[in-house]
Amino acid sequence: MKKAYRVKKEREFQNVFHTGASFANRKFVVYRLEKKGQLHFRVGLSVGKKVGNAVCRNDVKRKIRAAIYSIKDTIDPELDFIVIARPSVKGLTYDEIRSNLVHVLKLAKIINRKEKSK
Repeated sequence: MKKAYRVKKEREFQNVFHTGASFANRKFVVYRLEKKGQLHFRVGLSVGKKVGNAVCRNDVKRKIRAAIYSIKDTIDPELDFIVIARPSVKGLTYDEIRSNLVHVLKLAKIINRKEKSK
């Protein structure tokens, strides 16, 4: 995913945390913040040390990025959102991560169009 599609700075993360709304399921917590006039969505990822060692955390982040990339056409472009992985996400397959992520993004009303099949 290109850098333009990422929330990277600490100030941007804190802005989404403090002024945005949160939604959760058993595997993920999502914070969302509307940004009017933005050309495309931006996403930040957070995978804590409770998920596992660096190799495990990077594997989880890679799977989350791939899942977001697969549904990018359905995501509302005027949003910044942050995905936080809970420790129970460790060891899940890509398909399980994708289905749980789609579920929480629908709860947060981040997905605004019909999802296409893989």
